[in-house]
Amino acid sequence: MASEKQVLVDELPGGTGKLLSRRKLLAALGFGGPAALVAATIAAHPATASAAASDTTVLPPPSYPSLPASLTQENHLLRMQDELKRAMAKPIDQRRWIMVIDQEKCVGCSACTIACVAENHLPPGVVYRPVIDEEIGEYPNVRRRFMPRPCMQCADPPCVPVCPVDATYKRPDGIVEIDYDRCIGCRYCIPACPYGARVFDFGENYSDDTPAKASYELIPSPEYGKNWKREGGRSPIDNVRKCQFCVHRTEAGMLPACVTTCIGHATYFGDKNDENSLVSELIGSPRVMRLQLEFGTEPGVYYLV
Repeated sequence: MASEKQVLVDELPGGTGKLLSRRKLLAALGFGGPAALVAATIAAHPATASAAASDTTVLPPPSYPSLPASLTQENHLLRMQDELKRAMAKPIDQRRWIMVIDQEKCVGCSACTIACVAENHLPPGVVYRPVIDEEIGEYPNVRRRFMPRPCMQCADPPCVPVCPVDATYKRPDGIVEIDYDRCIGCRYCIPACPYGARVFDFGENYSDDTPAKASYELIPSPEYGKNWKREGGRSPIDNVRKCQFCVHRTEAGMLPACVTTCIGHATYFGDKNDENSLVSELIGSPRVMRLQLEFGTEPGVYYLV
């Protein structure tokens, strides 16, 4: 009972946590009457005397938890959007598009894969950005690691010199393109790519073996800023296809679809030649890694591992 009374007294507004003496405690417990209880309380907590006199309780100001730092920092998508527009204001040969993928943030949801299919209206069997699922370690110490694998946009692409009709070429900004009107579908470039980033369009549709084509299959692909209708065996049917960093979006001032769709904020895009860009900061990390540098391709996709 004594400890309960003491806790109640100490929790009064303006309390100092001061312990009552034995005599004052006995008075507070009723041995000294109501007046003794009031006197003991005021003696222990002088700050309450003025409040009692004015019949007004003075409460301390409320305190609120600070917002997480992630909510107060600049949104990285908005930053990359501004950097993209800044890069587009430069001549094409003065910018170098690269992509950075943080594997610690990738959760393997494949949202980027689906966004790419939807953005480029890809048919069955044509995937520009698969997500490779790796198992690391040995049981019971096992974990999974995910690696999105777009086209590497190599500085020295091995797919270019093997093309007999010069349908594959590298732009001054580093993006490797395919001219569907020139491509003859020989597929020499597919085994030439050490990253497996090229696929062939066999002309298949999701609605094959059904009475009619689905309406979404009639929408032209916007790749390379053109409308490619996959009808009557026309390009890009019977052509090799691949990721091109959504060049039709970047030239319109928008980030690639995989970047804006990533739920883990694991994919970054920007101009390597801009030393103030986010991607330039990220590739300076000690965690940075690029695939198969022994081939001398100088890939434009960096991984943070």
